[in-house]
Amino acid sequence: MTYREKLYEDYGRAFQDTSECFDSLAARKWARAYRWYFRGWLPQKGNARIADLACGGGRLLFFLKESGFDNFVGVDISPGQVSVAKQVTSNVFQENAIDYLGGQKGVFDLIVALDLIEHFTKDELLRFLDACIGALGPGGRVVYQTPNADSPFGLTHRYGDLTHEIGFNADLLTRLMKLAGLIEVETRELGPVPFGYSLVSTVRYPLWRCIRAAVRLWNIVETGHPGSGVYTRIILASGRKP
Repeated sequence: MTYREKLYEDYGRAFQDTSECFDSLAARKWARAYRWYFRGWLPQKGNARIADLACGGGRLLFFLKESGFDNFVGVDISPGQVSVAKQVTSNVFQENAIDYLGGQKGVFDLIVALDLIEHFTKDELLRFLDACIGALGPGGRVVYQTPNADSPFGLTHRYGDLTHEIGFNADLLTRLMKLAGLIEVETRELGPVPFGYSLVSTVRYPLWRCIRAAVRLWNIVETGHPGSGVYTRIILASGRKP
């Protein structure tokens, strides 16, 4: 048994502290933040074809369902995660994401991979990026989420999971996505939500902007350059297929 097979066998319980039952209340709380993070990136049509790769316990699938989408699929390599996600929708498959995409040519309007790309080796990553392009229809979009090496605390997430293989910052991820053929690549922070989540988050938002300004100044003083401007420990990146 490889280390991946051993760790992914019960990945949700061992590494994400998830139960065997889907928690809709926690999923709705999670979704309130992601409505802000995904702003402008979700398809306009409810019947858009969407793939959630490394779908985990199904939070994003639940978010899509409650947002009015009805043509989505989840894919995960962990049997325990698939079992929980199937409590949201039966349209979930236990499969390697790269292999799955290889059988889907030009069919998706949106591919989302949250906390997946850091698990690939370098060769696997390039194959995955190409597979995403191949599985998107014209104008289709991808969204990736991954730990951010530009954050002073990014290593907390980079090395908090034995299955993580690669670290990224916004610059590297942007260059790789453009190399794969994506256009209009944009990176975003996963920080406090200014409105629509909670009063505490709304208060945290201006405080975070002050901290971000200090980190930006740190970069300028040390290197003469502000850096990417994306300093949260987790980042999102999106791009479109021409």
